[in-house]
Amino acid sequence: MIVEMVMFDRPAGFTDTDLLEDARGTVAHWQANPDLIRKQFLKSGGEVIGLYLWPDRAAAERAHDAAWVERFRARTGVEPAFRYYEMFMEIDNAAGEVREWPAGETT
Repeated sequence: MIVEMVMFDRPAGFTDTDLLEDARGTVAHWQANPDLIRKQFLKSGGEVIGLYLWPDRAAAERAHDAAWVERFRARTGVEPAFRYYEMFMEIDNAAGEVREWPAGETT
């Protein structure tokens, strides 16, 4: 499993309401991606983060290809940065489960 963080500065003049509206505008796009397992929208002061859960890094990179980056820049006027983490264990209290992914395994 891969956790991807897409980080960017809050676009100039974007209020919290603007951020929420922009996020709402992306829902259908992300719901249509069969590889996406989960996505969270995060903010802290002037930083905004999209936190994604993917089966593998290739899925993350396909979703955030050069065309996506160009559309993002055009929509927000800011540059995204990407970080990737391999998730090897998850405690899911809501589901009452603990899941593990040994090295090299996906979903």
